[in-house]
Amino acid sequence: MRIGFLLDQLLAPVPGGTGRYSGELAAALARTAGPGEVVTGWCARHADPAAATVAGVTGPITLPLPRRALAAGWQRGLGPGPSGVDLVHAPTLLVPPTRRGVPLVVTVHDAVPWTHPETLTPHGVRWHQAMGQRVARSAAAVIVPTRAVAAEIGPRLGIGADRLHVIGEGVSAAVTTVPPDAAERAARLRLPADGYLVSLATLEPRKGLDVALAALAELAGSAPPLLLVGAQGWGGLDPAAEAARLGLAPSVVRVMGRLPDADLAVVLAGATALLMPSRAEGFGLPVLEAMASGVPAIISDAPALVEVGGDAVVTVPVGEAPALAAAIARVVGDGELRESLRMTGLARAGKFTWNAVADECWALYRRLTGTPTSSERWGRRA
Repeated sequence: MRIGFLLDQLLAPVPGGTGRYSGELAAALARTAGPGEVVTGWCARHADPAAATVAGVTGPITLPLPRRALAAGWQRGLGPGPSGVDLVHAPTLLVPPTRRGVPLVVTVHDAVPWTHPETLTPHGVRWHQAMGQRVARSAAAVIVPTRAVAAEIGPRLGIGADRLHVIGEGVSAAVTTVPPDAAERAARLRLPADGYLVSLATLEPRKGLDVALAALAELAGSAPPLLLVGAQGWGGLDPAAEAARLGLAPSVVRVMGRLPDADLAVVLAGATALLMPSRAEGFGLPVLEAMASGVPAIISDAPALVEVGGDAVVTVPVGEAPALAAAIARVVGDGELRESLRMTGLARAGKFTWNAVADECWALYRRLTGTPTSSERWGRRA
């Protein structure tokens, strides 16, 4: 069986969580493939597609159109797509036209364009909603990362339970493995020696960073500093300016930008707690990464975050800065609570692996293509 896997998100200016998902799942699919099962990466035409190279995955093979033209054509159901494959998996809503006899699997990461359109650009809302309708009409199967997203997406797009599959995400070892030169990296990154809070999020309205800053202002300097790790997104969010407006000292909030995985592992290893006060999420990979790193997580009660975090996190209402401030003070000031959250988080995170995600995807691919499993093939030979 030949799987065509779209890897264009790895070449996006801000790959984000969907880029992480694309690369990690493609690599895990290659690791867990059975005899005769091959994963080939595909992407739009780029001057240098090297960033879409994934270990164990053939390619990437470039299509003849650049990303913008390809996206415009695919929105209309036109244009080139992966060829010579038995199934196509699009890990985002950048979805090619369907071809007869070639099932299309699409991952829809969240319902934000439908439930919280005000947190996206108007263009982004229109594009996501239009592509969501295309997926509802044409996909043989739709993967969502949580039951929360399934409950939101299914009714809105008219996708029945027979086509909707909840398959979660995993933790990258690259993010949770502290490198041997951790001390040197910590010094270069100027990580506070006495602890700090961390946010792993694109800087945009949906992530609730304004709520985090307001919570720090409530604490009036009694909380550790906050490090913001993530690329600049849309919305013109300027954390430094907002912090100054709230009267926070420059040392309280520091924007780190995007970091390579080894640096991210060092940042997580030294963190007192992760803050994720998002207004809406589909999964919340940073929560899982924090738990796997032994870092307590304080999250909003967005349904998907609660589903992923379970009893291993501290939860506060969406948008409630005073509640977030109280939770920060509680976690920072209670060593026993931090240790309890650390142990519970490590145990919970151990249940989420990319190989397990890939195994579920392979099982779905085999059903859709009518490919027998290894045990079925062995039974027939016997």
